[in-house]
Amino acid sequence: MKHINQYQWILILGICVLIGLVSPPAWSQSPSAENQASVQPTEPKTDPSSDSFFEDDFFEEGPAGKAVAPVADPFFYFNYAMYVVNDNLYYYVLKPVATGYKTVMPTPARKGIRNFFHNLMFPIRFVNNLLQWKLEQASDEFGIFLVNSTAGILGFNQVAQKYLDMHTQKEDLGQTLGTYGIKEGFYLVLPVLGPSTLRDAIGMAGDYFVLDPIDYVSPWELELGLDVLDIINRTSFRIGDYESMKKAALDPYAAIRDAYIQNRRMQVSQ
Repeated sequence: MKHINQYQWILILGICVLIGLVSPPAWSQSPSAENQASVQPTEPKTDPSSDSFFEDDFFEEGPAGKAVAPVADPFFYFNYAMYVVNDNLYYYVLKPVATGYKTVMPTPARKGIRNFFHNLMFPIRFVNNLLQWKLEQASDEFGIFLVNSTAGILGFNQVAQKYLDMHTQKEDLGQTLGTYGIKEGFYLVLPVLGPSTLRDAIGMAGDYFVLDPIDYVSPWELELGLDVLDIINRTSFRIGDYESMKKAALDPYAAIRDAYIQNRRMQVSQ
């Protein structure tokens, strides 16, 4: 449905170059940048279907006790306003809907749907592995997709992970740009989508408009329905995690920002 022409790609690449050349100034830190809120570390989780704001990887903090280097937050007031909006959307819309969905939808069915969408996002992981020259991981991704799409019935069953001991890793264009030396730019909180940076927001747009198979679904109502189902289904597995994170933090905004930045830096370095 949506396509990026050559001029839009030139604009995106130009922005990426600017990010790579310009270091964030010291004065652009937010009023709370020095407030390093603590988040309880969690054990790493191996669920390969985790790839959104309210998913496993967002709540992983990395090595315990490791300080997070500040990230530029020049749009602090806008970001904080979006944080409040997203917080309310979670508590008053997403959580009630996901809770009701979890009540009526059996766990095996929810797991199957989660597996299906994870399998569907194969192009994003495969292409970004190639762009990062991770040929072995790209080969594994292709093998997993082939096995799960056939023996796993369109990916509803993760045959490759369960019986062949094959595993995927979250890879996206934001990580790819990071491996190319492109800096984070500055912190952003996007409406509905949650924490990001300028670099990751550009990467997210590239993944969505070019590599996301759902973006090519027609009509747009069906595309929107699939996106909403994916978000609700994944959230149904994570109810309570966001609340626990907020409760453990002295400053939830700073805690979410620091957890996101630390996790993304860890992903880029791997």
